[in-house]
Amino acid sequence: MEIELLHQPDSAIAKVHLAPGEELIAQAGAMVAMSSHITPSTSLHRGKGGSLMGAVGRMLAGQSLFLSVFRTATPAEIFLAPKLMGDLLVCELADSNLVVQSGSYLASASTVNLDLGFQGLKSVFSGEGLFWLDLSGMGPVLLTSFGGIYTIPVHGEYIVDTGHIVAFDKSLNFSIDKAGDSWLGSFLGGEGLVCRFQGQGNVYCQTHNNYALRRQVGSKLSTR
Repeated sequence: MEIELLHQPDSAIAKVHLAPGEELIAQAGAMVAMSSHITPSTSLHRGKGGSLMGAVGRMLAGQSLFLSVFRTATPAEIFLAPKLMGDLLVCELADSNLVVQSGSYLASASTVNLDLGFQGLKSVFSGEGLFWLDLSGMGPVLLTSFGGIYTIPVHGEYIVDTGHIVAFDKSLNFSIDKAGDSWLGSFLGGEGLVCRFQGQGNVYCQTHNNYALRRQVGSKLSTR
């Protein structure tokens, strides 16, 4: 499976080249165009996340209940794009785990398992929700972001604003903390809460904050 990223960073789209017998799992509605001989279907997925409870867990994490499955018996290609304008990043899993924020998972090889990741009450206070996705196995994973996406290697400790986190290696520990010296100063300064990562691994960040956009746009919409 080869993945080619086009029109980065603000309007990224992925062109996935599938070899005979390969299978691609994608978020529902991600397909833009594909070869006519690709066979699409809908599934709760297999592997660790294949049960009904696994599908419900993905829904709690902000993903759709069902996933799209694309199979081909001959060489084929398929285009995938996220719902929001932004960037795409390919992460290669090799018997490693990746914790993915709600809405940032786009697609992966069928050899990657999707599970419900419980990050505890600290995740609620971060503004990202109680459940995240826990990806494991081997193969490529397509992540999507709001705006550009970039990687921060962590060696020891690093601080990231909660609204800019796309995903992070599960080898990292994190805690929720204030951005400044005091809680009042953090909120009055507009920084709010941050994630304090510790350990060795990568954090994948986005340049824009979709939660901040919702608050700004939502405040200007009239209610009926």
